Amino acid sequence: MALLSTLDWISLAVFLGSWLAYSWLVDFSPWRERTLTAMMNRQRRVWMEMLSKRDIRIVDTAIIAGLQNGTAFFASTSLLAIGATFAFLTTSDQVLTAVEALPFDVGASRESWELRAFGLLAIYAYAFFKFGWSYRLFNYTSILIGAIPPASESDSAAARRAVERASHMNVLAGVHFTLGQRAFFFSVGFLGWFVSAWLFLIVTLLVVVALCRRQFVFPRLDLFKDG
Repeated sequence: MALLSTLDWISLAVFLGSWLAYSWLVDFSPWRERTLTAMMNRQRRVWMEMLSKRDIRIVDTAIIAGLQNGTAFFASTSLLAIGATFAFLTTSDQVLTAVEALPFDVGASRESWELRAFGLLAIYAYAFFKFGWSYRLFNYTSILIGAIPPASESDSAAARRAVERASHMNVLAGVHFTLGQRAFFFSVGFLGWFVSAWLFLIVTLLVVVALCRRQFVFPRLDLFKDG
């Protein structure tokens, strides 16, 4: 029996193509400025500008701490997922024995099962890298916030450069966090491959539809638009 069937290859191609197409649509297409992510990035810049006009910035540091904690949570979750996938690899025989008792045929050999597990492992490793780097960038953002001059100097050229640096780092941290979450979302579709190639294909397309709705049809998205 071949390691992967024709349907497996088609489903895998659709999965990778959907991930790339969605990334292009949200990050590089002419419609990227209409996404919720782009609008929130603009709000990050507004936040830094407002921060520069405040002398007391306790609330701002608390917000950054909250963003770091959320990122650390997802990074830790990625490590747990990586560990679980490794455990899954070491118990492939037992898992396959249990799967054979299911009322439907999964039709996977031990080699193809392990190949899927390695694919899932790669997704979680990518997510961990993105979350870990995002955490570091939020740390840099907190340092740059501390370097913004006091409100009395908010109109100076030095203050404007400091705000721009903090804004850029804040947006970049959010970008990498979003990429990590995107990997998590697409891993849901990949999990369907352990059941069947058809489920892999269907769940992947459902994930893409759900993500597009969140980016372009978010409730009251008009509230975030300029003007």
